[in-house]
Amino acid sequence: MTSKERVENVLAGKPVDRLPYCDWLWPETLARWISEGHIREDENPVDHFGFDIIRGGGIDSTADMNFVPEVLEENIESKLIRDGNGAALRIRKDGSGTPEHVDFAVKNRDDWERLIKPHLLKIDRCRIPWKTYRQERKKAQEQNLYHTIGGLAPFEQMHPVCGHEYLLMGMVLDPDWVRDMAETYVNLTIKHFELLFHEEGLPDAAWLSEDLGFKGKPFISPAMYEELLLPPHQRLFEYLHDRGLKVIVHSCGYIEPLIPGLIKAGMDCLQPMEVKAGMDMPKIFRQYGSRISYCGNIDATILLRNDKEEIKQELRRKIPPVINECNCYILHSDHSIPPQVDYEIFNYFISAGSRIISSKSKDM
Repeated sequence: MTSKERVENVLAGKPVDRLPYCDWLWPETLARWISEGHIREDENPVDHFGFDIIRGGGIDSTADMNFVPEVLEENIESKLIRDGNGAALRIRKDGSGTPEHVDFAVKNRDDWERLIKPHLLKIDRCRIPWKTYRQERKKAQEQNLYHTIGGLAPFEQMHPVCGHEYLLMGMVLDPDWVRDMAETYVNLTIKHFELLFHEEGLPDAAWLSEDLGFKGKPFISPAMYEELLLPPHQRLFEYLHDRGLKVIVHSCGYIEPLIPGLIKAGMDCLQPMEVKAGMDMPKIFRQYGSRISYCGNIDATILLRNDKEEIKQELRRKIPPVINECNCYILHSDHSIPPQVDYEIFNYFISAGSRIISSKSKDM
């Protein structure tokens, strides 16, 4: 089977010759493996490891695309910048990671309407990753890879503007403001997708980031999801489905209570099912079965201990309960691959994990 056929079959619950796989490497991970001589500097990890999916960037949702990030403070460890959303973010210099949210110019509806919304109402070709998309689509066609365009869904577009705290308060105190933000961002995304797809052609799926949880809990209740996020999600997902594209939702944190709403909105595949936040794929599968496909949930904290036996046990615990019932799993870590993971161990992980489909874990 080709990579594209493999992924298409999994997303349809059909048989495959082996599990499809892909993953995301931290920049520091890739730099380490290059320095150790395992990967050439000019080599793409998709080619090197034989990933079945090529994942690209999406529409840039930054409000002011012409704003040059401003350094407000800087020391040996970090720098504080202001970005095109008016957000003050502290970025560490010693590696990748989520910036510290220090302050936001937008704290309410008036700020939103005055500072941000006017930037988001017209098409701006600079928001679209034309060259990257064109190259990745061509590569996918030549190598029969499954091609996904990345991007952000409304929650991940709103909180960079006002921060989680003001966003969540707005959901309670001024829900119409949040509805307006979500609708504005969905309009922005669809208009730019429409232009990109018209000029460059369609991908196979959209891989949308929408981090809706933290450790042990989602940011919002299922009722609030239904009220404020389900309608914009449904509209965005339906737009993609109408063009024959699948919807893969990347949502970090504990989001188990929100899965029924995401399924109702039209999610086709859930990723990454973060273990340290409390997500457990066999449990989720027992509840929702083949209504969706699954990608991830292999604990990266186990991978970084570089113990093949531990990895073998993790693969055996997570994958057979799903694939023995339904061919609906894509091999992936529960987030991304940190730099502590040895090159040999990552190769073992993808080799052993992808073979489970035929061996039922006996030959690992």
